[in-house]
Amino acid sequence: MSKSKETAAVALILKYLNDQNRPYSTQDVFGNLQREHGLGKTAVVKAMEQLAQQGKIKEKVYGKQKIYFADQDQFPSVSDSELKRLDSQIAEMSSQVQRVQQSCRQMDIELKELNGSMTTQEMAKKIETLKKECVQYDEKLQRIRSATNHVTPEEKEKVYNERNLYCKEWRKRKRMATDLFDAILEGYPKSKKQFFEEVGIETDEDHKVTLPDV
Repeated sequence: MSKSKETAAVALILKYLNDQNRPYSTQDVFGNLQREHGLGKTAVVKAMEQLAQQGKIKEKVYGKQKIYFADQDQFPSVSDSELKRLDSQIAEMSSQVQRVQQSCRQMDIELKELNGSMTTQEMAKKIETLKKECVQYDEKLQRIRSATNHVTPEEKEKVYNERNLYCKEWRKRKRMATDLFDAILEGYPKSKKQFFEEVGIETDEDHKVTLPDV
């Protein structure tokens, strides 16, 4: 490493330790600064040892590990009232962090739910398919009712149950889609009709379709 880079590394690490004002090992400083500033491990160790020898930072040895921290003599003394104010500020900031983390967790849950749900276009397509199937089953049931001598009561009951199942599923999907559309339209600047036209959604009214009651 060139002399200018060594000088820059020493200045950077000194500023970092003074700004953070907390104890660090050489590995800590390397890990915190390497990605952003591209410092090598050897350069960090050398710079911190140099700063300690010059008395610009303090060094403590704990077994085989060395800990470095800013020289506290350079900082003004703090009164008890100021310490209490700082403690109160730290408590408030910690509370804010917890609230933000809780909000993030809630948003993450909502995001996963949305990612796992159907899109507006998929919902509209599914509703359209169920609607057509329900109408087809109703037409089939009507034909069977008009020719009861051609089918058994069990077969008629089976078709009737299948028709009801599809109609109920279609109505369930329609309610889900309606709730989704209402949520989207709360922030949509245009009318509901314009939204349907842009997305390509066709309603029962557009085709004059009325499903049977089940």
